[in-house]
Amino acid sequence: MRKSEPGAHATPTIQVIERMFALIDVLASREEAVSLKEISEKTGLHPSTTHRILNDLASGRFVDRPEAGSYRLGMRLLELGNLVKQRLNVRDAALGPMRELHKLIQQPVNLSMRQGDEIVYIERAYSERSGMQVVRAIGGRAPLHLTSTGKLFLAADEPQRVRAYAARTGLPGHTKNSITQLPVLERELSRARQYGIARDNEELELGVRCMAAGIYDDQNKLVAGLSISAPADRLDEGWLTKLQATAAEISDALGHKPAPQRAAA
Repeated sequence: MRKSEPGAHATPTIQVIERMFALIDVLASREEAVSLKEISEKTGLHPSTTHRILNDLASGRFVDRPEAGSYRLGMRLLELGNLVKQRLNVRDAALGPMRELHKLIQQPVNLSMRQGDEIVYIERAYSERSGMQVVRAIGGRAPLHLTSTGKLFLAADEPQRVRAYAARTGLPGHTKNSITQLPVLERELSRARQYGIARDNEELELGVRCMAAGIYDDQNKLVAGLSISAPADRLDEGWLTKLQATAAEISDALGHKPAPQRAAA
């Protein structure tokens, strides 16, 4: 294993992380499970140290133990890799259309995805001329029920999952406009399902309103939301068709094929 440079004083935490990466590298180099003895030899770590770190990784599903004394990479790494891949693909497809939409409306355009009970902002198109006081930073998070994109994700859930979300989070409010009662939220989600768009009426930040449209992948799964944020008195309903068209363009780039519309009876 690589030794520290002279004079370097690595903390125990950093040392453990370095050893963990060394173990994962050994497992990644082999398709089949690897014995504890071989892993210990390849990393230069004592067998007891190797065993302890591997057990910790196994508890987090980063490593599997197909049989006693042997290890291989776990499914958690695949899950995280797929999540990163999905985000990168959505961002790559969205960036150009987002910038074009921003040029048209001169207001912040946000790309966000669901992670657990929150949305996370992964991209934005923004300029100082928008006059916005609040702009969500990339990597920022917000509760699902207080955001336009978050409501789209909740609207895509089964009713029992929405109720579980409400029970789990308690539907905390951030402003006097925040939806904090389940029946009110359910009515809001019903409108989102009906119209395919969702809104934030100064529910996350006073003075800021948002509208969002969904982005879908080739499996017709909602993978992200595209939203416009604007000062509450300047949100233009005329932007809605442009927002929906941009979201549809991004969905198309991800391979989404809209379901054929049934003819009216």
